[in-house]
Amino acid sequence: LQAEGDRSPADIVLTVDIARLQQIVDAGVTQPVQSDVLEANIPETLRDPGDQWFGLTTRARIVYASKDRVQPGEVTTYEDLASDKWKGRLCTRSGLHDYNVALLGAVIAHHDAAYATQWAEGLKANLARKPDGGDRDQVKAIAAGECDIALGNTYYMGQMLADPEQVPWAESVNIVFPVFEGGGTHVNVSGIAMTKAAPNRAAALTFMEWLSSDAAQKIYAETNHEFPVKPGVERSALVASWGSFTPDDLPLSTIASERAAALKIMETVDFDG
Repeated sequence: LQAEGDRSPADIVLTVDIARLQQIVDAGVTQPVQSDVLEANIPETLRDPGDQWFGLTTRARIVYASKDRVQPGEVTTYEDLASDKWKGRLCTRSGLHDYNVALLGAVIAHHDAAYATQWAEGLKANLARKPDGGDRDQVKAIAAGECDIALGNTYYMGQMLADPEQVPWAESVNIVFPVFEGGGTHVNVSGIAMTKAAPNRAAALTFMEWLSSDAAQKIYAETNHEFPVKPGVERSALVASWGSFTPDDLPLSTIASERAAALKIMETVDFDG
């Protein structure tokens, strides 16, 4: 982290999404960190096999569903989102955005590239409009009656409820946790890595380990409306009110390895076109 205007080498990088974490690793600007504390506090599926990055909080990529037009139990699996029953009822942001690319990467990992291509084509066929805006814009569209369901990250519910203008959008939808067939709900991370040029390595490691502690996990997760990664740390009351779910146990490193294939599929099917 650096203070504004400080041009000295940074010790750590904090960012969101497995793709962005993997990009900085691939760029060669991070270094491996061996820490018994981090290994004990952060599940193996939420950290890099080579100890280059570590997840600090998770967010689920879920479905926001209209309270008025979608019945309880109607949304089930990610696979089902490509079925004809959702034709003209789905909104989402760009298929080329990291969040959707990671989800498609998980589809590839659970099935294969051929299936994932058909799934992306089905998802595109079900769009109520061309992809536009961010996740909150999709919820706004549901409130306006433009679509019935939308893909989005869980923490946006917390952000909408904190904005008086957006509260009506949030109140128009339910959060639904789809699962993969034979798996769980897709999750991604906010994470941390130590830079290769870290001038204060010992202090940086201490900070990384502290961020994985009970106290810091609670503060961090409550601040960004996400789920703590350390087992046993309670969610905030607001996040807990969204319901429980079973996170998919697919390692994020596996999802990251499918990023190039997922991007190619989104471009091939011209998802945003």
